[in-house]
Amino acid sequence: MRSAEFDRETVLHSAMDAFIAKGYSKTSMQDLKQATGLHPGSIYCAFTNKRGLLVAALEQYQKERDLAFQALFENQPSAMAGIAAYLEQMVIECEQEQIKDCLLQKALSELAQDDKEIERLISHKLKDWEQRFAHKFAQAIRDGEIAGNRSAEELARYLVMGIYGIRAYSHTCPAPGVLRELSEELFRNIRGR
Repeated sequence: MRSAEFDRETVLHSAMDAFIAKGYSKTSMQDLKQATGLHPGSIYCAFTNKRGLLVAALEQYQKERDLAFQALFENQPSAMAGIAAYLEQMVIECEQEQIKDCLLQKALSELAQDDKEIERLISHKLKDWEQRFAHKFAQAIRDGEIAGNRSAEELARYLVMGIYGIRAYSHTCPAPGVLRELSEELFRNIRGR
C-alpha cells in the first residue's frame, strides 16, 4: 500500500485552524478534508482517525509554541523583559480579528470529561508551559528583578491564570485598550508594584 504524500506541517496547521474554529466535536471529516486538502482515506492512513489527527496537531502546536517561547526570551535582555514581551504578544494576538484561542485550552475544555487520555496529554503540556514560566521567574528572582517574597511557582501559576483570563475575556469584545490595561495590571501585580 502506498503512503499518502503531503506536507505534514501544512496539514497539521490546517487541522489546528479547523479544530480551533469549530472545536473537535463539531469539526467533521468534511471540514478536515476542506481544510487540509486530504481525502478522509488519506487522513485515516496518516493519522488513524480524527482523534489521531488532533493528537498530532496538539504535538505540532506545542512544539511550535515551545520554539516561539524560547526565541522570544532569547531576544530579551532579561527574564522580566521576556515576560512583558510575552504578554504584549498575547494582547496583539487577542486584539486581532484572527483565531484567539489556544488549541490546548480549547481542546482541554471540550474533551476533558470525555477523553481522559487527551486530558492528561494536554494537562501535561500546559503544566510544562507553566514550568517554563517558573524557570523564568526563578531567574528573575536570582537576578534581583523581582522580590523573592513569592515563589517562582506561585508567580507562574498567577501569570498563567491571568493569561487564561485575558484570552477568555477577549471574546467579550472589550473596548480598545482594555486587554492591554489588564495585561499591564497583571505584570504590575507580578512585579509587586
